[in-house]
Amino acid sequence: MAIVRAADLTLGYNEHQVVRELHLMARPASVLALTGPNGVGKTTLLRALARLLRPRAGVVLVDGRDVWRLSTREAARQIGLVPQGEPLDWPLSVEEVVALGRAPHRGWFLPLSERDRAVVDDALRQTGLSGLRDRPVTSLSGGERQRVLIARALAQEPTVLLLDEPTAHLDLRYQGAVLELVRQLAHERGLTVIVSLHDLNLVALYADRVALLADGRLLAEGTPEAVFTPENLRRAYGVAVIVTRHPVYGTPLITLAAGNGNGKQ
Repeated sequence: MAIVRAADLTLGYNEHQVVRELHLMARPASVLALTGPNGVGKTTLLRALARLLRPRAGVVLVDGRDVWRLSTREAARQIGLVPQGEPLDWPLSVEEVVALGRAPHRGWFLPLSERDRAVVDDALRQTGLSGLRDRPVTSLSGGERQRVLIARALAQEPTVLLLDEPTAHLDLRYQGAVLELVRQLAHERGLTVIVSLHDLNLVALYADRVALLADGRLLAEGTPEAVFTPENLRRAYGVAVIVTRHPVYGTPLITLAAGNGNGKQ
């Protein structure tokens, strides 16, 4: 289990500054959702947390260690990343793709050990893919492919799991299935999970805590109930919203208010 901290983090590309002076903390056995308007820096922040983008200022710490002081292999053993929209058009089976997650432990060319195979089997089981292990990944549905990417990350045996818009382009059935799996991995396996999501109602249903980003900064952080207020959401998105309660779960339920160009006056 690991605590992830971002301290005074400033991120950007070339002349463009995306994230400024951000402070953030994620804890084990919990799901932290990053949300906010398009282009606010959610993916950029995840890339920095995954040690793929070096900060312009500030630091990312995993259990108190600067991720840039870790070797690439050490970082890959600690942090699993599920990127958005990664194409799976390789001539590999589901099991072979998941086994790629063992590379930080065994290298790229050594055969799988008994321990490696046990970890891969567990990752397939955790993601409900055991029955599909011999299927070509090119034959899978979008939801199944997303689970393959999660299983590959789990095969790294990380303490931190980062997911970038894991429900993008999935239908309602698979959105719920993927996010339920993510929550189980946090709550039952003790992983520190950080996920970017643009759907606020999915965030409210599945996240333990929320970091709401706006204009490259952290606008609010806390439980969905504390963060998803009409005032915070107006500041972040520039529109009026109505926040009620989900009729079954009691979580915040967000809808646009009249007069925001949604056809209602």
